[in-house]
Amino acid sequence: MTTVLLIIHLFVTLALIGVVLLQRSEGGGLGIGSSQGMGSFMTGRGTANLLTRATAVLAAVFFVLSLSLAYLSRGTGQPRSILDAPALNTPAAPSAPATPAPPAVPTN
Repeated sequence: MTTVLLIIHLFVTLALIGVVLLQRSEGGGLGIGSSQGMGSFMTGRGTANLLTRATAVLAAVFFVLSLSLAYLSRGTGQPRSILDAPALNTPAAPSAPATPAPPAVPTN
């Protein structure tokens, strides 16, 4: 489920980038979404309204997907802090003191 949402999130992100780049900025910018490129399909004002609404819808979908991905992935990871993780190389405390080995008997 997370993988599917992540792929959809990627497509929405790319679409949002494209729609923002198509919009006409105050300084001219790319200005690809102007009425000259669209022919007689839409007026310049209609194109601006369409791109503005598409940006708003894509931004809302982007935020919903981001929050749902964050909600789905919570609590599934390992502790991120070294203070939260258990120590791996700590020696186990002996339960009883070790008894010394009997002395070796020399053989001659």
